[in-house]
Amino acid sequence: MKDYKFKINGNDYQVSVEESDNNMLNVKVNGVDYRVEAEDVAVKRAPVARPRPKAIMQAEAPVASGSTANVDAAAGGAEKPIKTPLPGVVLDVFVKEGDAVKAGQKILLLEAMKMENNIESDKDGVVKSVRVKKGDSVQEGDILMLIA
Repeated sequence: MKDYKFKINGNDYQVSVEESDNNMLNVKVNGVDYRVEAEDVAVKRAPVARPRPKAIMQAEAPVASGSTANVDAAAGGAEKPIKTPLPGVVLDVFVKEGDAVKAGQKILLLEAMKMENNIESDKDGVVKSVRVKKGDSVQEGDILMLIA
């Protein structure tokens, strides 16, 4: 049920609208119930704002066993791991080893909780190693790739 307060020509109205079947609505105006038919009205829902997941940049840490992502230790101090921010399935990898990437560039598409999430690079650099492939299952914190 959705409640509204309207002021029409200086008069205040308390309106409650409850969706019913098809185009029929139950509407209460200032305490009086009405059953109304809506013509050619599409019910629009307000979009829910959700933060976009970003790749986690941090020093490499051990990952729990049982993960399907390859998590070998990074060789070289300048390489930074890009880790998955949430568990899911890799739908696509947009870069390969040796590719130059810019901060904010989409590098991977991850499906998590029935939603597609773009994973973006947090820094400019060159992809040194891609640790996952399309179809891989990953856990939160798994290394996706190394960027130097």
